[in-house]
Amino acid sequence: MTSDRLQALDEMIARLFRDDSPISTRAEPLRTTSVDPPTVDEAVSEASVTEIAGAAENTTTMADQPRSVLDGLNIDTAIRLRWALRDIKAKRTKLSPISQDDLLALIELGLIEMRDDVAHLTDEGHRAINWS
Repeated sequence: MTSDRLQALDEMIARLFRDDSPISTRAEPLRTTSVDPPTVDEAVSEASVTEIAGAAENTTTMADQPRSVLDGLNIDTAIRLRWALRDIKAKRTKLSPISQDDLLALIELGLIEMRDDVAHLTDEGHRAINWS
């Protein structure tokens, strides 16, 4: 850089730090919206307020909500059937075929239905995936 350019750059920097500069040199806390998750106390407090506010409208508790039909199965079977449901939903059954026994079990549980020899999730099947 030439000395003229360096001098011009020095003058620009000096102008930025003058008292009448649009850039503040005072240390002030930034006013930003936090993207951090709320602390446990805040989350519990907010959940309590929401629960109390909605109590008049909705008297259903977590214990009253229906559970997935897969919850009553042993863990290995439930995991295998959940993966089968995910494969059906994502249309991966050609790449990852589902056994006839698992298809029959899913049909009996009401989680899938067959249309034109293609398995489709029922509403209960979608709930079973979302529940896990």
